[in-house]
Amino acid sequence: MNDLFRRAWPNYDPGKYFCELTHSRSDAGPVPHWLAERLTEIGMDALLGRAAAAESELMDLGITFTVYSDATAIDRILPFDCIPRIITHSEWNLLERACIQRVTALNLFLGDVYGEAKIIKDGIIPAELIFGNANYRPEMKDFPVPHGTYVHVCGIDIIRDEFGDFRVLEDNARTPSGVSYVIENRHLMLRSFPDLMAGIRLRPVDDYGRRLRAAMTEIAPGGLDDPQVVLLSPGIFNSAYFEHVFLAREMGVPLVQGPDLVVENDRVYMRTITGLRPVHTIYRRLNDDFLDPAVFRPESMLGVKGLIGAWKAGNVAIANAVGTGVADDKAVYAYMPRIIKYYLGEEPLIQNVQTNICREKEGLQYTLDNLDRLVTKPVGESGGYGITIGPRASKEELAVARASLLADPDNWISQPLIGLSVAPTLGEDGIGPRHLDLRPFIITGRDSWVLPGGLTRVAMKRGSLIVNSSQGGGSKDTWVLADTFAGGGAP
Repeated sequence: MNDLFRRAWPNYDPGKYFCELTHSRSDAGPVPHWLAERLTEIGMDALLGRAAAAESELMDLGITFTVYSDATAIDRILPFDCIPRIITHSEWNLLERACIQRVTALNLFLGDVYGEAKIIKDGIIPAELIFGNANYRPEMKDFPVPHGTYVHVCGIDIIRDEFGDFRVLEDNARTPSGVSYVIENRHLMLRSFPDLMAGIRLRPVDDYGRRLRAAMTEIAPGGLDDPQVVLLSPGIFNSAYFEHVFLAREMGVPLVQGPDLVVENDRVYMRTITGLRPVHTIYRRLNDDFLDPAVFRPESMLGVKGLIGAWKAGNVAIANAVGTGVADDKAVYAYMPRIIKYYLGEEPLIQNVQTNICREKEGLQYTLDNLDRLVTKPVGESGGYGITIGPRASKEELAVARASLLADPDNWISQPLIGLSVAPTLGEDGIGPRHLDLRPFIITGRDSWVLPGGLTRVAMKRGSLIVNSSQGGGSKDTWVLADTFAGGGAP
C-alpha cells in the first residue's frame, strides 16, 4: 500500500489478500488515489451519517428482499456500503469478453443436450450428469428456441484470488436476481455522494431496462410490430418481489401473476379491465416447476395452465427458457472449461475455480482426505446454504459434512478455499477490508450485451467469506471507468 493510502487510512491493512483499491493494476497502477482523498475530505463522521441516511432511504423506498428463515425480520434492506468498487477499463474489457464467451457456450450446450447431445456422445460430459439432473426437462427435447438462445438473462459470479486473477465461481442461468441493486446503488450514490463522483467518467448502468425489453421483443413470435411483453412474478411473498416491480417499471411492461394470464387455443392472454389482451413474450421470474400445472406440479397456483403448450405452438416466447437449470448445476460447472473448448474451440478467458466432482471416485476420495482444507457445496443449493468451509469448521461440522458426502456423493462438489479479494468497506469501527465478489448480468436476444459493472456483493462481517444477502452480505456500487486512467488526479 503506497504512502497516499497510508496517510488517508493509516489503520487499513488488507493483509495477504488482494485489495481492489490499493494493489497495482495493469492499466492504472494503484486504482486512483483520488477516491481515498475524497473520502478523507468528507470525514468519518459525515460518511457514517450519510451512509445511515442512505440505508434509511432504501427502506423508505421499499428496496428490500425477503429472508424466509428469519421470522423476526422478514423484509430487509440489502446493506449498502458507500465506498464503491472500482473496475478499470482493461479489466472490464476482459470481464465483458469472458462473460459473452461463457453465455455463448452455455446456449450452445443447452441447444445440444436438448437436441442431438453430441457432447455426450463424444464423451466430453457424462450422460447421467445431464439426463439424471433434476433440472433436465425432457419436455424441451428437440424444441428449438429463437436465435438458439435459452439463457436470455444470465448472472455469472466472479471472484478474484490472492494474486488478483479473476475466477468464475458460479453460473446463474435460471432466474438470476440482484440487477435492481446495481441500478439503485448507482442512483443512491448520485443522490447521497455527488461529491465523491464529481468529474469521474463512469460507464452508465441505466440502459438495462431498455436492453432487456429489446431482447424480449427480439424473441417474440414473428410478424408483430409491437409485441406485448410481460414480467411474470410469483407475487408479493417472493424474496425478490421488489426486483420484479423494479424491472417491470424499467421495461415499461405489465407486472403479472399467474391468475392474470389465461391460455385459449394455445394462445396466451392477459386479463384487463377491457377484456383479454394477447401476450407474446413472458419474462418469467418463477421456477420451471411452477410454470404450468398441466405439465409440471399440478398443485401450482403460481403458473398458467396450458402455457407450455402455447410456447411449443410458437405463439409465445418464455425467457429464460424452460430447462436452463441443467446448465447452472454446480457439477456441470466443473465441466465448463471443456464445454467452452468443445463448442467454441477456445480456452476460457477466465478460468473456473478448481473443482472436485464428488460423484467421481477420485473427486470424492480427494475431498474426504482433505475435508478440513476444502469448501464443500451441494450442487442444487444457492444463497450460500449448505456450504461447509473446511478450514473454519468445527470437528462436529466436518463430521456432518463427511456423513453427507458419503450418503449422497452425487450432490456434492468441493473447491479449495480461495482468499477472496477485499476492498475498503465502511463499518462502525472505521474503514476496513472486507471480502467481495462480482455478478455481471448478461442479456441475450440475437446478441449478448453485458451491463457495465454488475452487482458487487460484500461480506459485511469482518473475516467472513460469505457474501450472499441471505447470509448477511451487503452490496457496493460498481464503478467501471469509462477509459484508461492515466494518473494525475481525478479522471
